[in-house]
Amino acid sequence: MNPLDLPFHAEEMLAGLKPWIETESPTFDAAAVNRMMDVVQHELAALGGKVERIPGRMGLGDSVRATMPHARAGEGGILLLGHLDTVHPLGTIDVLPFKREGEICYGPGLMDMKGGNYVYLDALRKLFAAGIETPLPVTVLFTPDEEIGTPSTRELIEAEAKRHKYILVPEPARPDGGAVIGRYAIARFNLTARGKPSHAGWQLAEGRSAIAAMAKKVAEIEGMTTEDCTFSVGVFNSGRWVNCVSSVCDAEVLSMAKTQELLDEGIAKMMAFNSSDGDVTLDVTRGVTRPVWEPDQAGTMEMFGLAKEIAGEIGFELSAASAGGGSDGNFTGFLGLPTLDSIGVRGKDLHTLNEHIYVDSLVERARLAAALYCRLGA
Repeated sequence: MNPLDLPFHAEEMLAGLKPWIETESPTFDAAAVNRMMDVVQHELAALGGKVERIPGRMGLGDSVRATMPHARAGEGGILLLGHLDTVHPLGTIDVLPFKREGEICYGPGLMDMKGGNYVYLDALRKLFAAGIETPLPVTVLFTPDEEIGTPSTRELIEAEAKRHKYILVPEPARPDGGAVIGRYAIARFNLTARGKPSHAGWQLAEGRSAIAAMAKKVAEIEGMTTEDCTFSVGVFNSGRWVNCVSSVCDAEVLSMAKTQELLDEGIAKMMAFNSSDGDVTLDVTRGVTRPVWEPDQAGTMEMFGLAKEIAGEIGFELSAASAGGGSDGNFTGFLGLPTLDSIGVRGKDLHTLNEHIYVDSLVERARLAAALYCRLGA
């Protein structure tokens, strides 16, 4: 049976996705992430997979790994790699409920990346139901911390990926629907400004505001942004009492660079903000870093060539490019492992309260997934 002829149905997939989306899983809430892992662990077991629950580290959630049924199960073959954490805090479902409006469906984490993960599992479900065995065995690995740079599971991902010939990462498709065959580097930084406290009404002049100092640095840091190396202050925390001059202010910065050289230059610029002199000091430390995944690697391009051919048979044009944003594909691509990224659902406005997918991309991407499973290694 041609895998492109498998009976995929958008309504059926949306019904299956509903509990995934309504099981909210913000990264920093390990219990919430683990509830999502419970959901997917059950589904993988129902597919006949040999499922392992890998305990979380660093106060973060667990991971789930499943060896899917195959005559050579356990051997290296295809790795389906995805994350189940989201940026949306608990309660987002109340303001961004899972709902369909025409050809659009909304929900927190639906585009990034529960939709893609579900579609690629549904492709396996339909293949198994049809009695189709893929040329290579498939392993599934879902992790809990991609949205914060994968601090607790990078080693797990790299060790598992090295066992396999091909890595599929169903992150959301690029704006034009295309795949990703390389990614820019991502570096994170933690900043702490320390000033001098005082009563804001009685002795204002005696205080030295950490907030004011950090605010000036925000403009300076973001002002370093170029087209090829960007800087963004995404977290800014300080103060508990309006009548106190704040003595401590914390911030987090994300930098994206298109090349390793630019990343190194950006890191040097950020570290140069360290200052221990004056009334307000600033401490800058490196956070997690995603390495540059150089595009046009032979194995990856062969995978893309196959995916492009399949897409043509389905009836759409699949492009490919290097991209920003960062994903766990950075790690596998950096290792030189054949990796095809952003082959998940099409949509818009991920990480916002308007996050949504295009419903017609569910069946489209499920067919792509099924054919990739059946032709990789054939």
